[in-house]
Amino acid sequence: MIRNISVFTSDIYWQHIFVELGAVIADSQKVADVVFDDLDIKTPVAIRDLYKIILDAANNTDIITDVFGKYVILPTLQHKIVVLLYKNPNITMQELKNCLGLLPDITTHTVENAIYQLRKIYGHDFIQNINGTYKIGHV
Repeated sequence: MIRNISVFTSDIYWQHIFVELGAVIADSQKVADVVFDDLDIKTPVAIRDLYKIILDAANNTDIITDVFGKYVILPTLQHKIVVLLYKNPNITMQELKNCLGLLPDITTHTVENAIYQLRKIYGHDFIQNINGTYKIGHV
């Protein structure tokens, strides 16, 4: 299964296929783990091959390695935050929460706590907040 992987595709038929496979359909390319429309998929494609294509495309080890200079294992939420901030610098807290699938009117400090933990380990300048938008800073 490809649960917890958000996929963006503009094709309604592929959207239905990905929902059946357990993926989350992203509203925009900006927040997706995988932009299916950008992949060069030759149809027909076997399900096992489709799984591999999506899992390979969602693998963010290169982003984590680029940010930290080596591969670092992070808790899931921290990993997602680092990847989102890398892909989308200057994102607001509300946009970050939306990208992580939190409801807009829910009051939680889960994301703020995850950012606090990242700063505690990697330094206060690791995640910067400039005029209400967040981005990756220095490790």
